[in-house]
Amino acid sequence: MNGLNQYEIAAYYFPQYHSDPRNDVWHGKGWTEWALLKAARPRFPGHRQPIAPAWGYFDEADPRWTAQEIDLAADHSITTFLYDWYWYQDNPFLQDGLEQGFLGASNNQRLKFALMWANHDWLNIFPARSNNQPAVLAPGHVSLAEFERMTDYIVERYFSRPNYLTINGEPYFSIYELSSFIAGLGGLDETRTALERFRAKTSALGFPGLHLNTIVWGVSLLPREIARADPVQVITDLRFSSTTTYAWVHHYTPDSDDFPRASYSKAAECNYDAWEEYSHRFPVPYYPNVSMGWDSSPRTVQSERYEQRGYPWTAAFEGNTPAAFKAALQRAKTFLDRRGIEQKMLTINAWNEWTEGSYLLPDTVYGHAYLEAIRAVFGSNAA
Repeated sequence: MNGLNQYEIAAYYFPQYHSDPRNDVWHGKGWTEWALLKAARPRFPGHRQPIAPAWGYFDEADPRWTAQEIDLAADHSITTFLYDWYWYQDNPFLQDGLEQGFLGASNNQRLKFALMWANHDWLNIFPARSNNQPAVLAPGHVSLAEFERMTDYIVERYFSRPNYLTINGEPYFSIYELSSFIAGLGGLDETRTALERFRAKTSALGFPGLHLNTIVWGVSLLPREIARADPVQVITDLRFSSTTTYAWVHHYTPDSDDFPRASYSKAAECNYDAWEEYSHRFPVPYYPNVSMGWDSSPRTVQSERYEQRGYPWTAAFEGNTPAAFKAALQRAKTFLDRRGIEQKMLTINAWNEWTEGSYLLPDTVYGHAYLEAIRAVFGSNAA
């Protein structure tokens, strides 16, 4: 299960479609982000909202539903769910989508899974108001003691699973905001020590090491107080194994005159350029990312004028058809083949980022078309 596939196709999974005790406090008993998707409305002429999921509004923490997701993904050449995974200064958040749903599914061996620690500030943007000054509900910084507790939990609960994603035998663990991680621990030296302890825990379980990945966007925001803030040097000093991207919007800024529309084809070209830049800039492999789309308007108050105010008041992609998505996948495959790295890995945004307009799960308009594009390009992938 954990040998090198010809292509590792890893789709990000955002688990806010089940109830969680923190959301009960913040938004009301039983709240999930389905509420925002249901409330979404067209914000400009031709805007396709609300999006309706073909499966309806299901509970991803129910293993019977997750089993259907697993089969759908595996049948369309996806090999891994990369869970957006949250742990703040006081324990995990939104973990039941993984722990009850995926790990409780009878067929979970059909897919691998891994963690992308989404260690950003958790903001009150569900929905965001027009002043766009959301309160911080949970800060992204964690202390060294909390990181120790967190990594104990990860190693014991996840790395020990036979279908946890490994690369060259090493469990894959990604960090979204390297900047927040370093700042929370107090500097590079403290971060280096913390990561070495994480590696030691992983090795003690019998693994040859730890495959540390970081999201390029989070590297570019390194704290100003770090004297050696050169991202390349930081990646080297902290012994990261690879870099990747979460979403195309991290490397594409739409023309302000085009708001509220953004071009999928322009975003693609900007990201193709980013693939080349980062694969040459960093001394470790860069795994390209393909995004299915972008539209974060459901995360805004629908009764307020839709204006350019920064995330989530951002332009929506147009032209992100299944055919355009397939062309981007083919471009990624060509890039991976040309780079010649041992593990050809692609990240996809996303399996279910419904309220950011990036999802592979079927909707009532395109059905399975985006998934069929993945299978058409990577269908001969070894399972």
